[in-house]
Amino acid sequence: MLEVPLWLWLAFAATVVVSLAVDLLAHRTAHVIGFKEAAAWSGLWVGLALLFGGVVFLVLGSTAGTEYTTAWLLEKSLSVDNLFVFAVIFAYFKVPREYQHRVLFFGVMGALVFRGIFLSLGVAVVTRFTAVLFGFAAVLFYSAYKLLKGEEENFDPGKSFAVRMLRKIVPVRDEYAGMKFFVKEAGKRVATPLLAVVAAIEAADLIFAVDSVPAVLAVSDDAFIVYTSNAFAILGLRALYFMLAGLLDRFHYLNKGLAIILAFIGVKLALQASHKMISTDIPEIPSPVSLAVIVVILAGSVALSLLKPPPPPTEEQEGTATTTPGETPLASPDSDRGVRTEPEEDGKDPPRPEV
Repeated sequence: MLEVPLWLWLAFAATVVVSLAVDLLAHRTAHVIGFKEAAAWSGLWVGLALLFGGVVFLVLGSTAGTEYTTAWLLEKSLSVDNLFVFAVIFAYFKVPREYQHRVLFFGVMGALVFRGIFLSLGVAVVTRFTAVLFGFAAVLFYSAYKLLKGEEENFDPGKSFAVRMLRKIVPVRDEYAGMKFFVKEAGKRVATPLLAVVAAIEAADLIFAVDSVPAVLAVSDDAFIVYTSNAFAILGLRALYFMLAGLLDRFHYLNKGLAIILAFIGVKLALQASHKMISTDIPEIPSPVSLAVIVVILAGSVALSLLKPPPPPTEEQEGTATTTPGETPLASPDSDRGVRTEPEEDGKDPPRPEV
């Protein structure tokens, strides 16, 4: 384990708290976030992550710095799948675009807490039981297989455990009330659909932690490296979501690239466990090699997607309503999950799905 000075932990905590406070103040009023604003914020988050990585290089050494950078880039790439799920959740609950940042802000705060818990448990388990690395490798291989075969599990926001628990704890009304999470009706405190959306976002993050936690533990088993890298990757999720709005479908080879990355990390984990448990003659994959492989695969996936655009949709696909992060198609008369792009004539929000 690295000997991390207390001031570096405090510097990290202060950076996260100040960044969240500035972000919250900058978006205290509801508004639709455009590409330029999202790109500026995304640049800020990436800059902060790389700047902190530079500090890690200087204070903890090149090995720690490389592991941090690799873990951050790995988590950043795996988080692309989260963006598709965010789009599904927002479409399901018909969340107005001007409220989406507030939802993601609280979703990020919850993710920082839960990832901290999961990563701490993961580090403790790996430190004491090296054999668990084989289990983590199997999880990554299975996830890679599902991505390559297109067998990812569909996420139903309305049936997620978090949303079902919320319904049991507090009544949830059908209409939004601005950016409020709670309102009073007939003297009783009830939740708005916005709180249900946050619960669905948190549930989605728990699902994705099944892949990302074992993956980052393959890069490093140091609590400081794995948590700080995850935290900075998560902080940039909101800006990345709004920046790539409407563009995700163009990167159709990215899922294949992520599958290859997961499989590669699975091999790294298996070799790491074998080196420790079976024989020190079994080689391990160095962190610089891991970083190079991830960069090459990501760049290759994006480049191939741009060079070979997806085929035009068939007539059957054109007739099926789809939703991307930046597009909210008009609701059909027979659909309760469409999203209107125009306000109702009376100025009220359109009807919401029953939650």
